[in-house]
Amino acid sequence: MSTAPENQTDENHPRTIAIVDDAVADTCRRSLIEAAERAGADKLRGALEGDDPWGGFLVATASHAPFLAAAMARNAATLDALDPYRLDKAIGETVAALDELARSASPPDLSEQELSRQLRDLKSRAHLLIALGDLCGVHTVEQTTGHLSALAEAALNAALNWLLRDLARQNKLELADPGDPGRGSGVIVLGMGKLGAGELNYSSDIDLIVFFEHEPEGLTWVDPYEAGANLSKMLRRLIRIMQERTGDGYVFRTDLRLRPDPGAMPLAISVDAALTYYEGRGQNWERAALIKARPVAGDRAAGEAFLAQLTPFIWRKYLDYAAIADVQSIKRQIHAHKGHGAIAIEGHNVKLGRGGIREIEFFVQTQQLIAGGRAPHLRDRRTLEMLRRFADDGWITADARDELTDAYRFLRRVEHVVQMIGDEQTHTLPVIHEGMAAVAALMGFEETDAFRLALRERLVTVERHFGDLFQEGETLAAAAGNLSFTGEDPDPDTLTTLSQLGFTRPADMWSVIRSWHFGRYGAVQSQKARERLTGITPALLEAFAATGQPDDALLRFDAFLKGLPTGIQLFSMLHSNRHLLSLLLTILSAAPRLSEIITKRPLVFDGMLDPAFYEGLPDREELASSLGDFLGDARHYEDRLDRLRIFAAEQRFLVGVRFLTGAAKAEQMGEALTNIADLAIAEALDAARREVARRHGHVPGGECCVLALGRLGSHEMTAGSDVDLILLYDHPEGIDASDGDKELAPTQYYARLTQRLIAALSAPTSEGVLYEVDFRLRPSGNKGPLATSLRAFSHYQRSEAWTWEHMALTRARVVTGDEGLSARVQEELHAILALPSDADAVRADVLAMRARLLRDKPPRGEWDLKRVSGGITDIDFLAQYWRLTALPKLNLKGARATAIFSVLDDAVIGGRQREDLVSAAHDYATVGHMLRLCTSEAFDPEQAPRGLVEALCSKFHVPAIGHVEARLKSHRERVEAIFHDVIGEPVPEA
Repeated sequence: MSTAPENQTDENHPRTIAIVDDAVADTCRRSLIEAAERAGADKLRGALEGDDPWGGFLVATASHAPFLAAAMARNAATLDALDPYRLDKAIGETVAALDELARSASPPDLSEQELSRQLRDLKSRAHLLIALGDLCGVHTVEQTTGHLSALAEAALNAALNWLLRDLARQNKLELADPGDPGRGSGVIVLGMGKLGAGELNYSSDIDLIVFFEHEPEGLTWVDPYEAGANLSKMLRRLIRIMQERTGDGYVFRTDLRLRPDPGAMPLAISVDAALTYYEGRGQNWERAALIKARPVAGDRAAGEAFLAQLTPFIWRKYLDYAAIADVQSIKRQIHAHKGHGAIAIEGHNVKLGRGGIREIEFFVQTQQLIAGGRAPHLRDRRTLEMLRRFADDGWITADARDELTDAYRFLRRVEHVVQMIGDEQTHTLPVIHEGMAAVAALMGFEETDAFRLALRERLVTVERHFGDLFQEGETLAAAAGNLSFTGEDPDPDTLTTLSQLGFTRPADMWSVIRSWHFGRYGAVQSQKARERLTGITPALLEAFAATGQPDDALLRFDAFLKGLPTGIQLFSMLHSNRHLLSLLLTILSAAPRLSEIITKRPLVFDGMLDPAFYEGLPDREELASSLGDFLGDARHYEDRLDRLRIFAAEQRFLVGVRFLTGAAKAEQMGEALTNIADLAIAEALDAARREVARRHGHVPGGECCVLALGRLGSHEMTAGSDVDLILLYDHPEGIDASDGDKELAPTQYYARLTQRLIAALSAPTSEGVLYEVDFRLRPSGNKGPLATSLRAFSHYQRSEAWTWEHMALTRARVVTGDEGLSARVQEELHAILALPSDADAVRADVLAMRARLLRDKPPRGEWDLKRVSGGITDIDFLAQYWRLTALPKLNLKGARATAIFSVLDDAVIGGRQREDLVSAAHDYATVGHMLRLCTSEAFDPEQAPRGLVEALCSKFHVPAIGHVEARLKSHRERVEAIFHDVIGEPVPEA
């Protein structure tokens, strides 16, 4: 085998790096000298100007690596004080500075922004020193990866400790030891992958999983039930601190997607939930990933104890060849996706390509999964250490150990060099000669061809050893057998495979899949899209099989493909994130309404790649910030409204997915959908006001606001809700007209504004409709003016309004508008609802109204939960009746029914009645959200998609839809009985 340049240098000279382009090198030399002059780095300047080996090494390095050249210029003072042969000392001092930051940094003495800046500065300095130590030959590969891992761990601890102290400052927890917040806290941060093994590469992200104990010894949560939510919010801040990129760079990209079931689990997971998951649903790939898991921050003792509890899951006592099949499948997918049918040098991926680093890691992990259960000493996290132990135990030969060790070190150095050039998380070699020459030179080779030869020999060696474990050469295969979709007639082995996967019409399904390769749909017209789709076909078929109705699932996916305008981005996302595939099938099988959205806007899937997506729903402030960013610099009226429509549609979709997957409850979904509507209405009103003002000016001293009623008013919006609104205005007496070029009387002005608002919200465009709008609840209904003055509104409500109109006001609240008028309107609403009322008269009116609804709008079946007796309407009417008669002085703006029930005096409502009504309201909301989210048709369990029926059963944790029906029937009977007891029994009018 060709030998690489010696990794270690002699004690007097760094490794020689060849200069390929003298002009580039001269430019770099001048740039570094200028940086040294600015920094007063005379020693460095002398080395650069003279015939010093260290100066020559820096110039040559800078000529090949623009990122390192810029880093040297920024850190000239550091280089000036540096002893090139004692880089370990300088790196250690930088890591020690991070450790000191972890011990001492406390809010508010140090702001989050300043903490981030210090972390970026220290990381940048250490990053440069580590790179120089690697390139000049002072460090071995193990030392380089160890330094990078220690750097990441120290930075992570500094950020986490600061955040824990900040939670303590906010009185959300009490720390046993503020000097070491993690100790005894029960907050477990596991480093996964290369961080866990202490083998980070130069531009690696860090994979973390965070768990917590509910009742740790050293930390007291002020509200233990909020521990998970508070930690998840803290982790979102941690991610921002670690990976936000500024002019100073970033600290470390951070990924939390290796946690259990990231689609449903929050960012921080309780230990009990994690153990339940791993014991019941843990996957083989998760076992392989946990081999390298290591506590890197927080409560390390608790972390070790947690990993000890996972030992039976990770390490099986028997030879686990099923796990090996999973690893083989992963490797085959990597090859299919990357297209590495043969070893090439230019453009080769040294991590994922044939003969690459991943094959060495799989080689080790595979044998650990087989043998580690019975041999605890074969459970080490380090790749090279495991090769040594395997050879010592006779699992592999000494030659295999030595060849794989040499290849691993060489390939890791290549990986580092490729990343140092531009600080990019890449593992792919350049495709042009100049780029390859730079890599060869940084590796210490004088000739590029010599580097190519050395690399090829190692790739071939690794592939040969890996081939001893896995049989390669398959085309496209699944665990059940071969899959081939070429030729005129179905492949018999493929039909057998499809049958084994559960397809009842394998020949028809073969024809459908084969048709994808002909590019008849827009989504598969490009060759690259078809290649991506081919790469995920095995995973698709397994996912179809998992639904229990694979034929139907495949046909739904085919219909979805037919509607997609393009497929390349979606197929790429599905390939890199398997959970999205499962989620897509859930949507296709259970939620046709959501299916329409992803067919029109497949990029909404981007939102689900955010690690924080499944933590929960964004609050109003987060949505407002996202909306501001999305609207950006749009100034044109139509452009701004179109962006608003896109934002609202996508956010409603993402909220719906969270509910569908169990990441949000019904009440949370209603609140989130309401927040989206509030923000959209506020933005639409602003846009409408600007547009009206452009032609008609303003009403001097005039104010307006928008009043929300119905489900928008009570924060109970559903996926298909319209918005019930009233626009109120006020202006000083004596104002007769607006002050614009085209004057309008105030009544006309605000009527015009209301028309603009309605159009902004409900006019159909290519981007759809924001909301269907209903203004019929304004005084005088459709016969009255569109906009209502506060004086007219107050007079009408106090002297002319019907009981049902006051019932509607029990859910009213101001959504947006001028602050002064909004406050006056809210006060007036409270005053109107506080007016004396005759309980008997209100009861009679409610009873008559209910009877009229049963006559005019009878229920369409037992699943019509709004209209059915004992359903949502009865609950709402009870709440509104009690609000008007028993709680007239309570200021409950926009109160939902359950909020009213919770504050009623026990003399008004019995404890059992309160419990029955709240429980029914919760279950009705859960079913209502599911049905409105998933279908626009009347629900019939016999005719509904199986996915929808299963999703409903899942919401109530029952095995069959009959259990849900029985539960709802019980609710209806109890609510109906309460309604009859309190209001009376409605008899539909003839």
